[in-house]
Amino acid sequence: MNASTTAQAIETDAGSNGSLLRPALVLFVLLSLLTGLAYPLLTTGIAQGLFPEQANGSLLRDAKGQPVGSSLIGQNFTAPGHFWGRPSATAPMPYNAALSGGANQGPLNPALVDAVKARVATLRAADPGNTAPVPQDLVTTSGSGLDPHISPAAARYQAARVARARHLPVERVQALIQRHTEMPWLGLGEARVNVLQLNLALDALRDDATH
Repeated sequence: MNASTTAQAIETDAGSNGSLLRPALVLFVLLSLLTGLAYPLLTTGIAQGLFPEQANGSLLRDAKGQPVGSSLIGQNFTAPGHFWGRPSATAPMPYNAALSGGANQGPLNPALVDAVKARVATLRAADPGNTAPVPQDLVTTSGSGLDPHISPAAARYQAARVARARHLPVERVQALIQRHTEMPWLGLGEARVNVLQLNLALDALRDDATH
């Protein structure tokens, strides 16, 4: 192969590479604009237009309009005048939304048995006169560690303690539980109570009494 033939081959190869590179770059830019800009803007716009509350975190606010949490993430209530949620196994603190996870302990694990016994003892100590069986969801963690709900039975179990701590008739607290019980959608799942929403309603009763 002489020099002229070699040069011609190189030019042909360079032209071929260039013809392949240009469409690849154009496709890359177009896909980047489509998937990295247009699609996120479209989905964000639809979410903000049709589901603004959910798109912004399902925030719950107190009587002053200040955000106090999300209806999707539980909080660690421990005061006797508040309803308590499910135990949380997230680290380094309960209901850590940045580190969702369960305890992953089997039913025969002694650590699980000890943890349940300790939680039962805490509930009994907080309400010594309550001899009713402790609902399971008050002493076992959820798979996510962030469950914001408890069963209506778990809420009713705590009604007397909450009423006593807040100097309210227990019937009024039970009625509040009933109003905040979410029934299954289309009959699927179980009835549930959002703990943060219920406690906000309790605090609103206190605020109303002071005005």
